Formats: sequence, C-alpha cells, structure tokens
Amino acid sequence: MIAIVVGAYGVPLVRILIAITGASGVLYAQRLIDCIDPQRYELHLVLSAYAPSVVEAELPGGLVLPAGMRVHDRGSMNVSFASGSNPPDAMVVIPCSMGTLGRIAHGLSDDLISRAADVVLKERRKLILVPRETPYNLLHIRNMEIMLLSGAILLPANPSFYARPVSVHDVVDSVVARVLDHLGVPHTLGTRWQAELD
Repeated sequence: MIAIVVGAYGVPLVRILIAITGASGVLYAQRLIDCIDPQRYELHLVLSAYAPSVVEAELPGGLVLPAGMRVHDRGSMNVSFASGSNPPDAMVVIPCSMGTLGRIAHGLSDDLISRAADVVLKERRKLILVPRETPYNLLHIRNMEIMLLSGAILLPANPSFYARPVSVHDVVDSVVARVLDHLGVPHTLGTRWQAELD
C-alpha cells in the first residue's frame, strides 16, 4: 500500500528527496533544507558513503534537520522511491560529486541515491544535479551531456555576485535560490536581476 502524506488542508504534500554526496559544499544542502517548509513539503534525505565525512569537516555542528524529515540508509532498496510505482515528485543531488553523477549517467543503481535518480528519470519527474567540481575533464562533460539528454537539470554551484553578497551564506543562497526556483518552491532569497525594472 502506498502511504500518502497530506498537509493541513488535506492536500497531498509534494515529496522532495535531497541527496548529499561526498563533494565539498555541504552548506548548499543545509541552506536548501533550511528554506523548504516541512509543513508544505514531504522531505527525505539520503547521504552517500563519504557525505558524513564532509559534513563533519564543513559543518562542525552537523546537519540541522527539521522535524519530520526522513533520513534513509543509502544501502537500502526497501524505500518507496526505489520503485517506479512510488517515485518522489522531485530529487536534488546537492552537492553532486562527479562519481555520483557518473554512476547515475550510466544507470548503475548501486545505492539508493543512484537508484532513486534512475527512478526519477524514468518516471519523468524532476532531477536536479548540483555539481561542485572544477576544473572539468572530458569524462565529466560527457557524463553531464548524458544527464542533460536524459532530462536532468544541471545546476552547477556557480554563485552570482551582482547582489553584492556580504557573507558566505549570501553567496551560497544565490545558488540555492536557483534550485528552489526549479523545484517550484517559493522563497525570498537574494535579489533577482533587475527586478526593480519589472
């Protein structure tokens, strides 16, 4: 039986799966989690094998998760969104390592992250990958091409500076704002380019 979580008004909550890999940039994931209302969205989280090490190095206090966010074991396939019969509405891999991107691109499905991404693609749901790597080599480019052709959204962690950020959080938020836009999640992060002219 498929469990449907409903919000305060009896409307099914949009299910968003967030995956964190071992690439540097865990603050992007933390800020994304901070900006999604768990009362309006059903939130799920999966960490890759090396993600906890990066979390420890970059977020000394650890990840701060909202009440109700469900954390899943990357090695388990006994999770609803490991099957096309019950996919999430959207999935974000943030930050996305090149290893994870490559495994998704070639359909390896060797852990819950790559399997869930496979499900999201085949069920024509939204998959957003936030690669955090530089420089790229040809393998990276070819794998990104495969992902684009497969329907994924590639949203590299390239911050903008026209709003004159004054903190690391401001810089990070310029990327997170774009992720939220593509998820269709309303937010008030940052300044939109020439918004005062609209």
